[in-house]
Amino acid sequence: MDTVAVFPKARPGAGMYESFYLRAVSVSEPLGIWIRHTVHKAPNRPPRGSVWCTVFDARRPRPYMHKLTSEALTTPEGSWIAIDESARIGPGTAEGSCGDASWRIGFTSSEPELRHLSPAWLYRAPLPRTKLTSPLPAASFDGVLELAGTGSIELAGWRGMVGHNWGSEHAERWIWLHGIGFEEHPEAWLDVALGRLKLAGRMTPWVANGALCVGGRRYPLGGLGARGLSVCESPEGCELRLPGPHGLNVEGVVRVPGETAAGWRYADPDGGEHDVVNCSIAGLELSVRGAGGASPISLRSAHGGVYELGMREHDHGVPIAPFGDG
Repeated sequence: MDTVAVFPKARPGAGMYESFYLRAVSVSEPLGIWIRHTVHKAPNRPPRGSVWCTVFDARRPRPYMHKLTSEALTTPEGSWIAIDESARIGPGTAEGSCGDASWRIGFTSSEPELRHLSPAWLYRAPLPRTKLTSPLPAASFDGVLELAGTGSIELAGWRGMVGHNWGSEHAERWIWLHGIGFEEHPEAWLDVALGRLKLAGRMTPWVANGALCVGGRRYPLGGLGARGLSVCESPEGCELRLPGPHGLNVEGVVRVPGETAAGWRYADPDGGEHDVVNCSIAGLELSVRGAGGASPISLRSAHGGVYELGMREHDHGVPIAPFGDG
């Protein structure tokens, strides 16, 4: 599946959203960035583009957060998307500015794309209404982000990923987990999306889609027929069990350090909204059993995890950035 923007082909009367994003984290300290380039299109209205910049630093009282929105969005040659003159991202490069932040970042990866949904026809089906892939599920980042009042943040061999999602509707509730920089297996990574839908007025159980890569082997997790999935989530973190094929079982604990989570408000194409809490310097511990008949594997990353929780409630206690969406 080639990585290309979907929004230019959206029907005028359709509502949709799309996002290209990267997250990168320092190898040595709890310092990370999350940069998104998004499209929001309400039915019978032209699309609008936004660039979002979040800098996570455990030494600061709160993450740096800023957002710019424009109706000038394009898909220039050599880039997946460009928001006005402010920011662009494409194969191997992201550059732009947003508020007090500006960046020029390069990224590389030897990992092939991760297509979360399986079988492939789900990308053409009406459900799920959110489609997602990770063009680079594990990547290395080099470059610089300038932040007024902080100075230059040098990205030298930072680890992270590049993602792409789109759809006509956000899940009613979702979790995104990404993990990298594990102490015992430095090249391992985790990339999983979990969602609950609201159908006929009722919430579906959690469904997970993604993969764990360890020892150079990629293990799919979740899927439509997966049994044994369990999730206990809150804005402070989660505990979960993710099943895979042939008896594979991954148990995980995610912890969000105090005051490090960013709070954003996402608009839905139908006019609704979600509060989204994201910490991209979360602690992550995994216990992996049944991986190719090997002994149990423990994976720990002190600050290499991403924990994102999308929800309808507003009483979660995380301050929401003062930028509208839509």
